[in-house]
Amino acid sequence: MSNEPEREPGRLIDLGELTMSSEREGDVHTLSLFGALDLSTADGVQDEFLRVESGDASAIVLDLSGVTFVDSIGVRTVLHAASISRNDDKDLTLLRGPDAVQQLFELAGLEDILPFAD
Repeated sequence: MSNEPEREPGRLIDLGELTMSSEREGDVHTLSLFGALDLSTADGVQDEFLRVESGDASAIVLDLSGVTFVDSIGVRTVLHAASISRNDDKDLTLLRGPDAVQQLFELAGLEDILPFAD
C-alpha cells in the first residue's frame, strides 16, 4: 500500500465564457475557475460543485484567482456553495479573486462571512 495521496484525474470543463478545472488530491478537491462567473456560467459551476460536494472529499477549495468578472448571479453561486458545505459539514475554502472580483464581495459585505483563505 502506497503512502501517496489519492489522486483523481483532473477534468477540464468548458462553459463558454468560463473554463473550470476540477481536480482531487487526497481528501481535497479543488475547483479552479478561469473567466467570467455570471448568468451564463453559474449553472455549470453549481452542477460541478454539487457533484464534488456529494463525494467523499472532506475539503473543497474554490479557486477564484482566475475569475475575470463576476456578477450578482456569480456571487449567489458562491454563497450557495458555502451554504451547502456548511450544512453538510464539508470544509470549504475560497481562494481570493483579482481585486476587481474581490471588490464585489467586499461591497456586498460578504468578505468576512464567506470562508476566504487569509
